[in-house]
This record gives sequence, structure tokens and C-alpha cells, in this order.
Amino acid sequence: MLKVSAIITAAGKNSRMRKDQMERNIPLQNKLTLPFNSSTIIETTIANVLNTDNIDECIVVLGHFSDEILPLINKIDDSRLKIIENDPVDVGLSVSLLNGLSCINSDIALCVTGDQPTVSTKTFNSILDCILKFENPKNTISILRRLKTGKLDTAEGLGMPFAASRLELIDYLKGKDDNLNPILREMFSDGFDFYGIEEDNPLELININTYSEYESIL
Repeated sequence: MLKVSAIITAAGKNSRMRKDQMERNIPLQNKLTLPFNSSTIIETTIANVLNTDNIDECIVVLGHFSDEILPLINKIDDSRLKIIENDPVDVGLSVSLLNGLSCINSDIALCVTGDQPTVSTKTFNSILDCILKFENPKNTISILRRLKTGKLDTAEGLGMPFAASRLELIDYLKGKDDNLNPILREMFSDGFDFYGIEEDNPLELININTYSEYESIL
């Protein structure tokens, strides 16, 4: 049985949310700490990941605004949950993900961003079920679809959440300080098989970058 760990990146600058809040005269608040259901965005994301089958450990990567986010994570009582902080903090998403991957020794990594509370445990299970059905998923990536489902003919527009071989992903992230899509496109060009997984709910496809997007999912 392949071992699975989860990496949740929660280290961003929150710049688009802050810009939208300032333009609308809304009090500034990091998007991960905004209320969602009966808790917050980051707590809901973590809960959905921890409730996913086969998760042996979950690493949350902090950076910017860690002093605001950490108290919420510390409320979660689960021995599988571990927290690391980027040093330095001003790095791209690829560095945050690499820092998280460097702290685990699993075969498969489920990679999630902290602002994805709408992605259900059911969808995370579907992503993992897809990659774990392969005896040797070394060159396979199972990812929440943006357009098509099934085996994909392009990696354009794709991002987290996805599941991939930890070691293969580390190789592609080393030396990069970038957003994720260019790296996924490189992996696709090198022959990785991408499988798009259908969402459980249309809200799972909405990114929460602005306050308007946050309002649209409530």
C-alpha cells in the first residue's frame, strides 16, 4: 500500500483579497481566517483533508500572516497535523510546496491550497482513488479538472488540488520560485499522464482570491 501525505500551502501574501477589501472599504482580514460555515476557511480546508481516506500525515506550510493563521490551526487536535514556516517568507507557491514535501517521506502527496474549503472530502478521495489505482504511479498526476475529465490533452489552467509522486514532484520543484501551472505544464510536456477529476460541487472550481469570490461561495 502506497503511503499518502497531504501538503496544504497557507503562506501567500493575500494581496488580491486585501486590494478588494480596501477598494470596498471592508476591514482588512486575511482570507484564510474569514468565516466559513461554522469555522474559518483554513480550518475547513484542513478538516476536509484530514477526513480524506489514507492520509497518514498533513503538513501545513505557513509564511506571510502566520501570526494570524497559526492560532486557528493550533485549535485542531489531530496528531497527523504538522506545521512548518517558510524561511524566508517571501517566496513563490512552488517553494512553499517544496518545503512541505521536504518534510515528508510518503510515496504520494496530495497537494492543496489553504483557500480551498469548498473542495470536499469526497473530491479529495476521488483524486487519490485515481492515482492509487496505478501499481506504479510515478509519472501520473490526478488533478481537479478545470475543463475536461479523464485523461487530459493539456495542462493549461491547472493547479491545486492534485496528487502526484512525491519524489517526482520534488525533482520538478527544485530550483523554481514560481506559480504552479508552468511547472505542471513542464511535467505534461515531459510525458506525465494527467487525469482530470470531476468536482463534487460547482463551487469547488471557484478560487477565493477576492472578497467578491468569497461572497459568491457563502
